[in-house]
Amino acid sequence: MSSTFFALSRLPREARDTLFLLGVVGWIIVPLIPHVPPWASAFAAALLLWRAGLAGRGRPLPGRWVLGGLLALAVAGTGLTFKTLAGRDAGVTLIVLLLALKTLELRARRDAMVVFFLGFFTLLSNFLFSQSLPTAAAMLLALLGLLTALVQAHMPVGRPPLMLAMRTALRLMLLGAPVMAALFLLFPRIAPLWGLPKDTLGRSGLAGDMQVGRIAALALDDGIALRVRFDLPNGKTPPQSALYFRGPVLASFDGRTWRPLDDMAQGGPWRRISSPAALQVSGAPLRYEVTLEPHQQNWLLLIDAAPAPPGLPEGFQAAMSPELLWRTNRPVMSVLRYRAESYPQFRHGPLQRNATLNAYTELPAGFNPRTLALAAQLRTQTPVAPGADPAPALVQAALARLRTGGYRYTLEPGVFGTHSADEFWFDRKQGFCEHIASAFVVLLRAMGLPARIVTGYQGGEVNPVDGYWTVRHSDAHAWTEVWLAGQGWVRVDPTAAVAPGRVGSFARLQAPAGAFATAVNTVISPGMVQQLRAVWEAMNNGWNQWVLNYTQGRQLDVLRALGFDAPAWPDLIRLLGALLAAAALGGAAWTLWERRQHDPWLRLLARTRRRLARAGLPLPAHLPPRAMARAVQAHFGPAAAPLAQWLQQLEQLRYAAPAPGAAQQPTQTLRTLARTWRRLPWPRPQPRHERRQRHERRDNGG
Repeated sequence: MSSTFFALSRLPREARDTLFLLGVVGWIIVPLIPHVPPWASAFAAALLLWRAGLAGRGRPLPGRWVLGGLLALAVAGTGLTFKTLAGRDAGVTLIVLLLALKTLELRARRDAMVVFFLGFFTLLSNFLFSQSLPTAAAMLLALLGLLTALVQAHMPVGRPPLMLAMRTALRLMLLGAPVMAALFLLFPRIAPLWGLPKDTLGRSGLAGDMQVGRIAALALDDGIALRVRFDLPNGKTPPQSALYFRGPVLASFDGRTWRPLDDMAQGGPWRRISSPAALQVSGAPLRYEVTLEPHQQNWLLLIDAAPAPPGLPEGFQAAMSPELLWRTNRPVMSVLRYRAESYPQFRHGPLQRNATLNAYTELPAGFNPRTLALAAQLRTQTPVAPGADPAPALVQAALARLRTGGYRYTLEPGVFGTHSADEFWFDRKQGFCEHIASAFVVLLRAMGLPARIVTGYQGGEVNPVDGYWTVRHSDAHAWTEVWLAGQGWVRVDPTAAVAPGRVGSFARLQAPAGAFATAVNTVISPGMVQQLRAVWEAMNNGWNQWVLNYTQGRQLDVLRALGFDAPAWPDLIRLLGALLAAAALGGAAWTLWERRQHDPWLRLLARTRRRLARAGLPLPAHLPPRAMARAVQAHFGPAAAPLAQWLQQLEQLRYAAPAPGAAQQPTQTLRTLARTWRRLPWPRPQPRHERRQRHERRDNGG
């Protein structure tokens, strides 16, 4: 950054300030490139580069007709692309183009002010698309750049360095930080006034159906699906093998794709889910808090089985389907935090065979003939005690074939054809979890057993930095449920029969590392990479917990911690007003105390002396302003005439008698001189080697 400032300092003042402002504008626009049309990004980039070229070469700006034509193109292009000029996407595209166009009209301070405020507005528009920690850090840097340019625009005299303006902007940001923190903590979050638009903010995860091979592709994604914090009084964490986060339940198969039986799980009205789940729980519950990343679906991910509705924020409602899937009244489009209670020991579904279970034995005609033959063979060869239910023995026979038949767990099983179950059982003998689960359910149904597929996530890992369990998209899993008489639906994970480490010791398949990852692992030890990753994810989790999910409930928790018995949002307003009033009174008291303790005239003179010393002219403390003015003129020559005149005015303010009928009081005159001091054409500091030579000449009497 220092080399950049050095290069800018060699340009004329106007060109330097313009190029710096263009760089800040470009920094603000870059994160919006994925969210605006490609032509708009190219158009804005061309305008900024054109303006930079004009500034660097000192060329005149384009005329009004050119600007009018460009504006018409921008508006017409936006309208044709979005068929409207309203809405988030069209509005952001238009504001980006207007900001780039306005830089071509940057002639006076008024134009600069318009660019600044358009820049602030565009900066805020980044949060309409992403509220992540990297976005916040990038926009904080952009805010510093805009404030630096704004401070620089208010220093029109001379050629003040950019670093001086940046230090002033940084000081302003630090002074405003306590007020910002107080407003963030205590400003009431009252829906629907609070919050950002949340459409299309999510990322894809599990889908409402399953094609063989889809979860294998999802397992290559190492992104985070959810985070979990357990409430464990004894400090004992649950085993990884018990962490089955339940997602969509799939029972309808057409030979290629598994889908839910009812239309509600495919996007139908969530309130239509009214049939009972027949859930019975026992044992001690597992209490936990989930931070769910946006997945654009209207369901929640909870550990099997959660009988009570999860604690959702205001605006969300949930209902449990007969398959134990908790569905919400709207899709999860932003980070969502909720509390839940699950029972690892549970039983659900009918205990006796009825007509509703027939749908879980259906298979499409004309598919997987060899699997159907295998099912008939197992039914004939599996020994069953007289009068006993053959279903448990048949399930164990299918699992035994998986254990002993040479089947392999892999992320790259190849492309399956029409008869996917036949290919798995007889040809390839390898697959990922959904290949195994699909073939297993087809075999069980061919033997007459009700069976279905459950998709979701299994396992997780503890972040050693913050103690949260992290569940990634690579933990996506598919398992099966089989109906057994007297037991209901029973979880059977056929993948554990092929690869016990997938569930027991949490051995995940990983895609081969790319060239960049291999190079990083060569330079940095894998342990250090994992530690850095844990720290970064803990920071992101803290951002999600305390910033993005700082809801009104957490605000009221803060008030309870401060001693409020039954806090409400009016208490927030009163406390915030009291803090702001106390801050204002404290600032006023400090200002009065400082004025009484220190002479502002002497402080201004001392600042001038320090500034001259940095420029290469150290002066003794007893020297009066008039003598300082003579020394300045003798040392710096005619260029220092404005500074010498200012010093003489400072001495007259102190020692000369006030003129009759003076328009200003001495205090006002001192304030005027202080403001003028900032705009004086100060001599530039001498390089270090020149100062050293000057000191040597003075010491040698030369």
